[in-house]
Amino acid sequence: MALTSSVMRDLGTALPSFTLPNVTNVLAKSVSQHDALGEKGILVAFICNHCPYVVHIRDVFTTLANSWVDRGLGVVAISANDVENYPQDGPEAMADLAQELGFRFPYLYDETQDVAKAFDAVCTPDFFLFDAAGKLVYRGQFDASRPGNDQAITGSNLSQAVERLLHGQEPLAEQLPSVGCNIKWKTA
Repeated sequence: MALTSSVMRDLGTALPSFTLPNVTNVLAKSVSQHDALGEKGILVAFICNHCPYVVHIRDVFTTLANSWVDRGLGVVAISANDVENYPQDGPEAMADLAQELGFRFPYLYDETQDVAKAFDAVCTPDFFLFDAAGKLVYRGQFDASRPGNDQAITGSNLSQAVERLLHGQEPLAEQLPSVGCNIKWKTA
């Protein structure tokens, strides 16, 4: 596990195009950015099944993400890890986890890793929030909690960004990078 900080893309960057296989029963067998875009925008979360940083927040993340779907925000989770070396992050295990946690949003599999590269995603978790026009308004951490640091898991940073978006307010001025395991890239 290599501790990695997210890339802080420029706010206003356009939502990359994607169409990926969906391991859940939410929306369709494959989901594009157009399918998942909600009335208020879209949250794209790069996660995986095994990363301790994702495992640490996944219950709170699922609860918040499910509530945001009800409020007009599209949400997708994407796993881009190399499943040859990390089979616990493969589609079958992804589907099991999504069902176990009660995802009400698609969990997508980025086998080629092209979508992760298009987003400049580098770690899990890595969050990208776009407005309804597909412009980036937040990229950064879920909150300050990390495995072993005794800070409560609240999702406060991401929640504040989502609330501002849902209420038509300007993006947060201060945004801190996400920190987690590096995406497990395929070797050439």
